[in-house]
Amino acid sequence: MAGNELGEFLRARRAQVTPAEVDLPSVGQRRVSGLRREEVALLAGLSVDYYTRLEQGRERHPSAQVVDALAAALRLPEDGREHLFRLAALSPRVHTAAAAHVDPALLQLMSMWPHHPAIVYSRAYDVLASNQIADAMFSWWEHSTNLLHVVFTDPAARSFYADWAAVAEDAVAGFRHGYGQAPNDPRIRAVLAEVLEASPEFADLWTRHDARRKSLQSKRFRHPRVGEMTLTMQTFDVRSSPGQELVVYHAEAGSTSAEALSLLGSLAATETGR
Repeated sequence: MAGNELGEFLRARRAQVTPAEVDLPSVGQRRVSGLRREEVALLAGLSVDYYTRLEQGRERHPSAQVVDALAAALRLPEDGREHLFRLAALSPRVHTAAAAHVDPALLQLMSMWPHHPAIVYSRAYDVLASNQIADAMFSWWEHSTNLLHVVFTDPAARSFYADWAAVAEDAVAGFRHGYGQAPNDPRIRAVLAEVLEASPEFADLWTRHDARRKSLQSKRFRHPRVGEMTLTMQTFDVRSSPGQELVVYHAEAGSTSAEALSLLGSLAATETGR
């Protein structure tokens, strides 16, 4: 799976940048959907031959200045720029797997949020911990406790996530970012192989080489018990366990989504107390 990752990334990213986005004229018959190699080379201040060698894997050790110029030419966001530096072996990669256990103090904190679904997951997208209301919200743990498996192999996910296509893209980009940090992690490689085989849609998105961390965003859910909810998602690095991330959902105060979330919390508490 390693191969020529730097070249594959460059090819995939230039295919997603149009000439108009970088103020270049679009003239003549274009055989590529995005930028040509010579256009990327021009924007980055490189020779076409050198850039071609980077894409083909004949040159694998560009300088930091070259990588910085390529990131600017390809209009990469900060996460994408960071990923490109890793592929060029200019940033350290992780050589140990993230801890599979969650700090007891964090578990205690999560249990104190009866109205805020919270989960902790690893770079491999394995859910390592969840609080009571998260268990009620994501009722599919019996299918899998791996978020990629859920999104791409559980049919119920396509109705649960109102914007499934956007969720799928975001999941793949987030997984790619974690993979870039620790490409030799056995669990990450196992999940990647499993989902590549199980889902053509995942395989197609994987070829885009999008790499970005989760950020503050809203998601729309269609919960089978409490109806539609629009929740804001906050993501935090778990400093005590590098490689783990904490995700917390909340609803706007006074909204119908807040009412639905409150009902879900009540149902969870009642059923757990039986």
